[in-house]
Amino acid sequence: MGSQDPKQTRSQQGVQKIKAAVALHYDGQGAPSVAAKGFDHRAEQLIEDMKREGKLIHEDHELVRWLQNMEVGETIPENLYIVIAELIAFAWYLDGKNPPQWEGKVLNKKV
Repeated sequence: MGSQDPKQTRSQQGVQKIKAAVALHYDGQGAPSVAAKGFDHRAEQLIEDMKREGKLIHEDHELVRWLQNMEVGETIPENLYIVIAELIAFAWYLDGKNPPQWEGKVLNKKV
């Protein structure tokens, strides 16, 4: 007899999850692009590098599933603009930055 958990479904038994990571680059102009990507050990190294550089790490399995099929240097597709824009805006907010075209503007005066 095996040592598998009887509560697991057949599709969960014997399936190892592959760790994946995708780094994006955005210069404030145009669409963001894939800067780097990796699987397993390379994914772990990429995440560690981003942590060391103080970059935002966002864990989203569905988003990585979409982005991992892109080539390094390729710009993100239009259907991902909103979710990526929200992540970039949040990262900039955490760094105390605004997009270049927003400098001096107050978006929400009630804050």
